[in-house]
Amino acid sequence: MKKHLYINGTWKEAKEYQALTSPFSKEVIAQIGQADRDDVEEAIEAAKQATAIMAKMPAHQRATILEKAAAIMENRKEELARLLALEAAKPLKTGRAELARTIQTYKFAASEARSIHGETVPLDAAPGGEGRLAFTVRKPIGVVGAITPFNFPYNLVAHKVGPAIAAGNTVVLKPAGQTPLASLVLAEIFEEAGLPAGALNVLPGKGSVVGEALVTDPRIAAITFTGSPEVGISLKGKAGLKRVTLELGSNAALIINDDVELTQELIDRCTFGAFTFAGQVCISVQRIFVHESKFADFVEKMKLAAEKMVVGDPLDEATDLSSLIAPKEIDRMEEWVSQAQSLGANVVTGGKRLAERLYAPTILTDVPTHAKVSCQEVFGPLVMITPFSTLDEAIAMVNDSRYGLQAGIYTNNIHAAMKAAEELEVGGVMINDFPTFRVDNMPYGGVKESGFGREGIKYAVEEMTELKLISIKL
Repeated sequence: MKKHLYINGTWKEAKEYQALTSPFSKEVIAQIGQADRDDVEEAIEAAKQATAIMAKMPAHQRATILEKAAAIMENRKEELARLLALEAAKPLKTGRAELARTIQTYKFAASEARSIHGETVPLDAAPGGEGRLAFTVRKPIGVVGAITPFNFPYNLVAHKVGPAIAAGNTVVLKPAGQTPLASLVLAEIFEEAGLPAGALNVLPGKGSVVGEALVTDPRIAAITFTGSPEVGISLKGKAGLKRVTLELGSNAALIINDDVELTQELIDRCTFGAFTFAGQVCISVQRIFVHESKFADFVEKMKLAAEKMVVGDPLDEATDLSSLIAPKEIDRMEEWVSQAQSLGANVVTGGKRLAERLYAPTILTDVPTHAKVSCQEVFGPLVMITPFSTLDEAIAMVNDSRYGLQAGIYTNNIHAAMKAAEELEVGGVMINDFPTFRVDNMPYGGVKESGFGREGIKYAVEEMTELKLISIKL
């Protein structure tokens, strides 16, 4: 099966195709067209030409297109979940959850399309401003370049495409190399939903070709990127005066305070946060800091929960986690765990390869802060658990990181909760929940090397529009 490029509302044959293989079965799923510089040029020009159509499109029409796309996804969700299991090795039940969120994200985008508004400005608050009526409006920014990762190829794409369309922009989308099918099927869906030709263009291909062109081309008004800090920082340096939104790495932390009962619900929540989709989640729980009075009990309960998880075929309904996205990631996991052990870390459970691309859910204790599994982003099924004696100590350990995306704290003490909320150096603090919590209308983004700008439909629309002031002298 050949999958072509989607440019200006048509499927264009590429000069080169690349085999896409399943991370779990290693079977070839499709031959994916690889965009070259000419294809990127054509797509950007198509998107630029379509900006006039999208900018003039009434809000209700943009909202209707987004609602139709959501309805089509709802009707095809089982097919789309299976596609996700094939190209990303995301277990069916996890894929269905992503699709439910994706549908909701497009519904939020439809709602936001109808709600974009400005405000009146009291110019007479300043001397010389008397006798004037002033107000602001939000105008579409133009062409949005979207570069997306493999781990949520429906929903993280929706968080870029949804607000761009809601705001009246056009999009050139570069999907991750391992998960292009989710974006290519999205092109079909939006075409059926009535999106004008050129408003969405999908270009699988190399980052050095497609990504580089999007970042440097002056016709691209905004770049929205999810990926590694190294690439994101490089991208921001090349983007010039473009608007740039970056959602980057994390080694998300959770604090378990001494006043909390270790219920099964809490343990299940922590286990899910650490191991869902084999830990390949930006806000996967990587570091858990447990009060010393609860530490031994918590470790034992987490061990039992981790060992009950089903690792295997993503198309099996019972599977909780499956393959990592590529064999090199298993190699990296082995290397990092080995390094941690050489530095004195203890493997409570897991710490081993189960098959070529399967890695056991792993819990480590006694991990030094300079071990890679602690100070870098693991992006695998691994969590480390560390005791603390005071809340100040726990907060300091959470903040001892180059990242700051989200963090969580379980506590029944309002003073402890508010202290954590105030002092944790992150973009979002989840009180009595894990840092993996996200719903799709909340502002989402980080500080330090975790990112720049915010996603969440309303907040992304603000990033993708220009604020224009209109003043009338009466």
